[in-house]
Amino acid sequence: MTKNMIRKKKLKTKNPNAQRGKRPPNKKPQKKFRGRIKHKPESKEETKKARPLPETVVGIVTKERFGWSLKLTDRRDKTDYLIRGPAKAKEMAGTLVAAKLLKSTKKGREEVEITHDLGKPDDPRNISLIAIHGNDVPYLFPKEVIEEAENLKKENKWDSRLRGNDSEGTKSKTKPVTPAKAGAPFNVSTKNQTDLRDIPFVTIDGPDSQDFDDAVFAEKDGKGWHVMIAIADVAHYVRAGGALDREAYLRGNSTYFPDRVVPMLPETLSNDLCSLRPNEDRACMAVHIWLNAAGEMKRWKFVRGVMKSKARLTYEQVQAAKDGDPDETTKPLIKDVIEPLYGAYACLTKARLKRGTLELDLPERKVEIAKNGTVKSISVRERLDSHRLIEELMIAANVAAAAQLEGKSGTCLYRVHDKPTEMKLDGLRDFLDTIGISLVPARQLHPRLLTQILENVAGSDHAQIVNEVVLRAQTKATYTPDNIGHFGLALAKYAHFTSPIRRYADLIVHRGLIRACKLGDDGLTDHDSEKLEEIGEHISATER
Repeated sequence: MTKNMIRKKKLKTKNPNAQRGKRPPNKKPQKKFRGRIKHKPESKEETKKARPLPETVVGIVTKERFGWSLKLTDRRDKTDYLIRGPAKAKEMAGTLVAAKLLKSTKKGREEVEITHDLGKPDDPRNISLIAIHGNDVPYLFPKEVIEEAENLKKENKWDSRLRGNDSEGTKSKTKPVTPAKAGAPFNVSTKNQTDLRDIPFVTIDGPDSQDFDDAVFAEKDGKGWHVMIAIADVAHYVRAGGALDREAYLRGNSTYFPDRVVPMLPETLSNDLCSLRPNEDRACMAVHIWLNAAGEMKRWKFVRGVMKSKARLTYEQVQAAKDGDPDETTKPLIKDVIEPLYGAYACLTKARLKRGTLELDLPERKVEIAKNGTVKSISVRERLDSHRLIEELMIAANVAAAAQLEGKSGTCLYRVHDKPTEMKLDGLRDFLDTIGISLVPARQLHPRLLTQILENVAGSDHAQIVNEVVLRAQTKATYTPDNIGHFGLALAKYAHFTSPIRRYADLIVHRGLIRACKLGDDGLTDHDSEKLEEIGEHISATER
């Protein structure tokens, strides 16, 4: 639970049990709700938006005088649950379990039914399981979802006639490329496909990554740059309304823990069919972006087709190559691939500095988990220019996606970040006053001003706490069809386009682009277009 959790007030009753957090007999169980604070720009008032809490609780099976109860791992929840099925409870005495909340009561107490045996309470590997079950994170894929994914893999055969040669073996003039069949519904028109396999795309990710959903390329274009960002074409495989789509929507996004990942899509797609692995043909959505010398986007173009990554690189490899220490993989790529990428990055950085974005200095921690589930080590993850390079290219692609949808269809699921509320700014102002720093009135606030404050305290004893307080003052970024811009990035429009393997929002944006740019018959449906606000609220909630 978070500080933003709220609960409905309990009904007033004279029953003394109510004073101990117990409900009087024969009363209907009261639902618990989770909500988030939603700021209304026109006033200081904030409203609470409630939704039901998870239907699963996690605790230890405990013997009581009159039966078996569940001692919750979340000590903030004082509800006294009675376990249904004493025989099963007796067998699992002292065990950590997940239990489903029931609508019934017995002896004035809410009942639960054990659903999963999680093992010993003191096993450190159960920490993530407690979070998974306690927040109703779906971690097992239903049978029909697995079957749909496996069928796609069986039927995903690339037609040899579409590999640059026609049926007689002569060179094709148009070089149309598309999977001949990727499941019965997947017959994308070849006229909308572009062959990108000759472009030396590379993926740049962490050393442990397996779901490569973006590949990049850059080349000089006069005084500016031409960059390309290719993204896995998840929409080609995950069709609206299918089992995969329903499950992806339910999950909203992949959820990451120190020792495991709960993926949005089965590994058949996330780590195989959709992953832009090196030297393998992969369906993609790609955007061409032309930058001027100041790093501003002059124009862009979205295409759909097939690409082939030339190399799977890590951030460390790329940075070492740029710093003059290439390895066998990066050495042949320095001149034509790596150096142009850094050139485009430097160009984009000019535009970022001109906009004045919020630049927090909060080092990311890397937690290494041992096989027994204990923490082996905690270290500060070094932030390299290669990380920033990819970030800038992804931001550019996301801006282009929002602009394209806004201009072509007028319908877009934006990623918005509102400025801090007056209440949070008052708290930030009070804190900064204690260290002799003044903060401008809310109406004058710009992310550049917050960054200047952080730069002024950099290297001081209170630099970290100032960064943390500024971070806590920020509002949560959300998804919505109503654009208010992105405060932190200092952008007028922004969407998520670059990670459809792990974010449902990006899949919706892909479908919107397919429809707006006429890139196939598997674009955003009328139904989903009308439900964008509801979709945005749901995936904003699953993200938390």
